[in-house]
Amino acid sequence: MSLPTPPDTTRRPDRAFSTPAVVASCAGFVLIGALQSLYGPALPALRSAYGLSPSGAGLALSAHFIGGVLGVLGFDRAFGRIGNRALLGVSYALMALGSVAFAFSPYWPLALLGALVTGFGFGGIDYGLNQLFATGFGRRSPAMLNILNAHFGIGAIAGPALIGLLGADRYPSVFTASAVLAALLLLPLGGVRDRTPEPADELPEDAAGGPTSLRTRRTATLLTVFVVLYVLHVGVEAGVGGWEPTHLEAVGHSTTLAASATSVYWLMLTLGRFLVAPLTLRWSEPAVIAVSCAGMALCLLAAVLPGPAPYAYAGVGLFIAPIFPTGLPWLRRAVPAARRAGALVIAASMVGGAAAGPALGKTIELFDVRAVPAVLFVLAAACLAATCRLTRATRSPLEPARDPGTPLT
Repeated sequence: MSLPTPPDTTRRPDRAFSTPAVVASCAGFVLIGALQSLYGPALPALRSAYGLSPSGAGLALSAHFIGGVLGVLGFDRAFGRIGNRALLGVSYALMALGSVAFAFSPYWPLALLGALVTGFGFGGIDYGLNQLFATGFGRRSPAMLNILNAHFGIGAIAGPALIGLLGADRYPSVFTASAVLAALLLLPLGGVRDRTPEPADELPEDAAGGPTSLRTRRTATLLTVFVVLYVLHVGVEAGVGGWEPTHLEAVGHSTTLAASATSVYWLMLTLGRFLVAPLTLRWSEPAVIAVSCAGMALCLLAAVLPGPAPYAYAGVGLFIAPIFPTGLPWLRRAVPAARRAGALVIAASMVGGAAAGPALGKTIELFDVRAVPAVLFVLAAACLAATCRLTRATRSPLEPARDPGTPLT
């Protein structure tokens, strides 16, 4: 009589990742968070090394973001056609090659090309891991996505701190270390399931009820509102991160306090994703995002007042934290017919982050820097309106309104 085969405790059938692969994925998000944050602290050394103007040196981050958008859209085209391990492996390899090229290029155009290639790999990891985590853990996917994206914040905090510790002129060493880590992250990819089945609750478009034209219009409307939500909330996130120090100094706070408060904002954004992870096991995604948008708006309203402004901005970081990762599983269920919906909103969020700085700068030229929290409040209120619209549109007619505190089964 043969003994029964023990269950595979390393990778359960409903999971796309083994435990080591989950750890490696979190390390991958620390890496992309650090890479994105390294360009700013390295600007003085870049200007000195290549004889650049401030705007010329700033092209490095622009090239990284352009590469990121291209990476998201490009790897989305390949998603499902090649295996998950190949998609992630190529992304890590591109980050490694691009980081080395950026660190050691003798000419600035070649360094920009390195930043572009790094960004392309960055986009592939950002898209690929978010896409796989959104479906690879069943009901725990929202929680796991929040934990994954919290590690991005850890990297974004650690990257500038490392440059500050070593000195801006040592940026080639930091980018080289990033390349080595990207190469090492190729090793645990064997724990990633190469093909992931579609969730059972995502039916193909021809299996859904109703006329095709109505389904198409509904899909387009929902996807448009999701894109609006992502563009606006990432615009608020980048807007606070970019303009909080200027606003705080303008209303009478010291330069030191303004800089410290901005660091606290990013720390709270990271902490918020860890804190909300267990809540997503009991609260639905629409409920989590609605509370987040409402809290974000109220904190921005409080930031109009000079006294509580530093604390209010910390609150914005805490409330805005869950929106990006928690919205992705909701998007996949709400718009199952649009296979590229995830790529579209991730790319749109990058565009929103890139556009926030110039848009707020133009607003400040027209009004005053003191208007920053009021303008961002309007965007946060629009996020709340979009969330309410999506909640009504995605609730089944036969589904009763659920108490948000009721556990998901």
